Amino acid sequence: MFLEPSFKGQRSGWIEVICGSMFSGKTEELIRRLKRAKFANMKVGIFKPSVDTRYDDEKVVSHDSNYIMSQPVAECQEILKLSLSYNVVGIDEAQFFSEDLVEVAQTLALRGKRVIIAGLDMDYRGIPFGPMPNLLAVAEYITKVHAICPHCGNLATHSYRKAAEESRVLLGEKDSYEPRCRTCYQMGNILDLKIKIDEKEHQAD
Repeated sequence: MFLEPSFKGQRSGWIEVICGSMFSGKTEELIRRLKRAKFANMKVGIFKPSVDTRYDDEKVVSHDSNYIMSQPVAECQEILKLSLSYNVVGIDEAQFFSEDLVEVAQTLALRGKRVIIAGLDMDYRGIPFGPMPNLLAVAEYITKVHAICPHCGNLATHSYRKAAEESRVLLGEKDSYEPRCRTCYQMGNILDLKIKIDEKEHQAD
């Protein structure tokens, strides 16, 4: 379990990144840390991309239905203006923001703020997602959380998309995604490719 390095006497801020696949508990961990900061009487601001409306327009909600109120923003630069009075800044679904989030996070940390960021490290294709790889590079603290692969029971690191949609961003839950280990994820991709080839051959006939 992550324990804060310091609440008092910290002269400079820092960046914490929580990453992992779908259903790995990223938002749950983010909420836990933010609630602990509130309990310590820190001024806490929570932000999320306005495009994330799966559970609620304003709340940050975990898959286990835990939640905390947040401020939806369309662009990550808005966070700089809205967080002037906060000691701790939480950001959920970071992968949906632009690469500018890296500079925003570092600016906040230089202002002496504790910045806690949660997001998917890879998209459904297994490619590093949005600003996440660069955030991982500049963060002082990194926590990678894991789901459980429902096919073999091993730790899941990938988000396997069950829906046929191929756009990079697809808001969805268990009907659209499931966590998988590296091997089961690859097996699913091979099977999907075989199905597509069979469909094309059938159409050609």
